[in-house]
Amino acid sequence: MTTQPTQPEKTDQNIVWHQHPVTQESREALHSHKGAILWFTGLSGSGKSTVAGALEQVLHSRGVSTYLLDGDNIRHGLCRDLGFSDADRKENIRRVGEVAKLMADAGLVVLTAFISPHRVERQMVRDMVQQGRFIEIFVDTPLAVCESRDPKGLYKKARAGELKNFTGIDSVYEAPLKPEIRLDGQKSLTEITANLLAALRQYNIIK
Repeated sequence: MTTQPTQPEKTDQNIVWHQHPVTQESREALHSHKGAILWFTGLSGSGKSTVAGALEQVLHSRGVSTYLLDGDNIRHGLCRDLGFSDADRKENIRRVGEVAKLMADAGLVVLTAFISPHRVERQMVRDMVQQGRFIEIFVDTPLAVCESRDPKGLYKKARAGELKNFTGIDSVYEAPLKPEIRLDGQKSLTEITANLLAALRQYNIIK
């Protein structure tokens, strides 16, 4: 049974935002790179988590301070109370966006691996941060390929009617219209990672 997300309360007028002495710029100077959110999106089985994990390994080896937020891992804790209705998916992405924003403010390069099927939710996260700090990465893998991989057996369950609201089967996926980076999910992991590094230099995320 899908649980209903707890709706965030309006901010009390007595709660104010505090500016602290250590700024985002000073934290970035300590890390020697820009804080940013690398938002991987794509169907289940597209390779989001695999690609994000491989990229994080390379960045880490080069001294870049990173953190990977994975869709499944987040639902073990921060979003364990949410299901997969449209309302729950939106709240899931809102929470992740807020966490990613804080991490980017701390000077980290945050990698997220979420289906995040709706454009409006991805735009919501983009709007949380300064321009140039949200990089949308579309792992473009055809549904048939994703379904043939089916590492968790989820497509099989969805086709059998055992799993409802599954993206790509009975729930819509809205592909990005103008992502900063579009990846061919059928290429080799080595080639994809190399393309990502080149793109991140272009966007001045890494040197």
